[in-house]
Amino acid sequence: MIKEKLLSPPSGLLVVSGLIGTLAVALTFFVRSVRTENPAGISFAIGLVVLVLFLLPGIVVVNPNEAKALTLFGRYTGTVKEPGLWFVHPFTAKKTVSLKVRNFETTKLKVNDSHSNPIEIGAVVVWQVVDSAEALFEVDDYENYVRVQSESGLRALASGYPYDAHQPGEAALSTHPTEVSKGLMAHLQDRLGKAGVQVGEARISHLAYAPE
Repeated sequence: MIKEKLLSPPSGLLVVSGLIGTLAVALTFFVRSVRTENPAGISFAIGLVVLVLFLLPGIVVVNPNEAKALTLFGRYTGTVKEPGLWFVHPFTAKKTVSLKVRNFETTKLKVNDSHSNPIEIGAVVVWQVVDSAEALFEVDDYENYVRVQSESGLRALASGYPYDAHQPGEAALSTHPTEVSKGLMAHLQDRLGKAGVQVGEARISHLAYAPE
């Protein structure tokens, strides 16, 4: 399993300043060399421009509540989470992952409760990515994974409770929303944790007997 590794790369501001200075030097050499018909000076100026173009892809911008997962030649090298302008290896591939808190509402699912009564149930799941490496490399599409696993987890939970309590002290979907929500949250966290996702809240948003 690939776990997130935080990186603290060099500041990109210094590198950008250096690249701008290098371009200024290259332009000066190029103009002077053209006037004096100096091929060596022209070649030197072109070499400086090539160097700038080589280093430029290493500049990476990280916005607030965002992570940049870095891979070099197919190998995960780490994640940058600190907002700012940074410099990494020019050949590094950068994948952006949002760390914002998100809401997901399941569709109204038709399931059977623990007494085999057909019911309709839906839930709202509040989640966010906390491990960018797991989210990107442990599952194919973590957003779709959250959706599918949330609906699957809700079905499994609903089938474990009756719609109404038939015995004293029996937990039911309609009478114990707090207990059911806690159970749903724990159930979903167990499923989504492997995708680097943390469940902040899970609650039933719709509950009714099926029309049939």
